[in-house]
Amino acid sequence: MAVAEQPVPHARSPREPWGPRVRTYFALTKPRIIELLLVTTIPTMFVAARGLPPVWLMIATTLGGTAAAGSANAINCWVDRDIDAVMARTAHRPLVRSEVTPRNALRFGLVLGVVAFVWLALTVNLLSAVLATAANLFYVLVYTMGLKRRTTQNIVIGGAAGCVPVLVGWAAVTGTVELPALLLFAIVFAWTPPHFWALALRYRRDYARAGVPMLPVVVGVRETALQILLYTVLLVTLTLMFGAVAQLGLLYLVAALVLGGVYIASSVRLWREPNAATAMASFKYSITYIALLFAAMAVDAATLSATVM
Repeated sequence: MAVAEQPVPHARSPREPWGPRVRTYFALTKPRIIELLLVTTIPTMFVAARGLPPVWLMIATTLGGTAAAGSANAINCWVDRDIDAVMARTAHRPLVRSEVTPRNALRFGLVLGVVAFVWLALTVNLLSAVLATAANLFYVLVYTMGLKRRTTQNIVIGGAAGCVPVLVGWAAVTGTVELPALLLFAIVFAWTPPHFWALALRYRRDYARAGVPMLPVVVGVRETALQILLYTVLLVTLTLMFGAVAQLGLLYLVAALVLGGVYIASSVRLWREPNAATAMASFKYSITYIALLFAAMAVDAATLSATVM
């Protein structure tokens, strides 16, 4: 039976309507990843301010952080377009579908990075701008171009880039980076491997096909599940330490205990039953966990501030 030839997609013409082109470039920034970064940035500002930070400062930091993360993600799409094309999870991305040329995608990412630096330097402070730019360079040069295709520790080391937004948020409020901010960095650092490895378990065949040595591909499902459990225990320990270091109250402590207990239980279940269903359940809960944990920080800080006043 003859198979109909599929039309070859082409990059968008400059004459096309703005709507589809804007959506294409927006997709290059990986907005769902940016949402996770902002989930940690804004609550960090509440803790640093011991209450409600200036609204304009939150808006300026959010816009700058969004542009910085979008820049790194767009350049990541440019670098990884070859492996994205052979992975089902990423085959819909704009460069794979030829909705934008590689040259324009790279140019967009670079310009967005410059805009982010200038914006943060002018509206927030220089330290926040430097930290955000350093995170971009680390994500692109160290993780995407250096580690991702070479080592199983790619997401462990490279994940440090995703921890920097808490430092940016803290620096935006205080103009410096203090011990609580470093502990927040450690919390996100410990959260990233179990979060990402759970997804990698679900899509390990994708990574194997692309030749990316994610942990499940190299050491297997069972060992990966054990590593997820160990990192989860470390994560919960760090969150409890943070309550004392940041002098947060009972609300945060209860949230850290309950949310952490559920996360450990989810990781134990994944270790006992390492399959696609439990992996995705763990991955989805990891997102809920980090969002609620940081929300509890913000509410606790705001509550303590109101009590003192």
